[in-house]
Amino acid sequence: MPNPEKTETVRDKGQEARPLDAFDRKILGELAVDAGLSYAELGNRAGLSAPAVHERVKRLRATGRIRGTVAVLDGPATGKPFLAFVHVDSTGWGKTQELLALSELPEVEEIHSVAGDTCMLLKVRCASSRALEGLLARLYALPSVKATRSYVVLSTFLERTPQAGITEALEGE
Repeated sequence: MPNPEKTETVRDKGQEARPLDAFDRKILGELAVDAGLSYAELGNRAGLSAPAVHERVKRLRATGRIRGTVAVLDGPATGKPFLAFVHVDSTGWGKTQELLALSELPEVEEIHSVAGDTCMLLKVRCASSRALEGLLARLYALPSVKATRSYVVLSTFLERTPQAGITEALEGE
């Protein structure tokens, strides 16, 4: 019988993660814009053959750099035009099972444990201000939650997934 205490830190090495090169970053950048591109089109854009791109994409998946392929839904078009960020203050450590269970609600898009003047940060997208009020009521029903601060988004100028590029100049500032 395996001993989980001795083996839980052992990781499956799978494919060895090597540093990303310019081709990898170009492929990742193109996939971040349109994950439905064929390997042939992706190869044209990256300057590689379709088989070479296919191998690189397989490696990027195997190393966890590509975690999945999903459709990015439009909140207002799916009936949830009300975007808000909710700061949650709690007693003790904020990451409780009850708070993390909120991830089952489709309105909760992100949950982050953060440093600063709050414990947890939630990104939520609701159908209305009334729906946000209902979500806040659920939060306040949790015994560890002592306060929240909600920031309702009026306009969104940029919303995107993580990008492949790196701005080298930021490291020196």
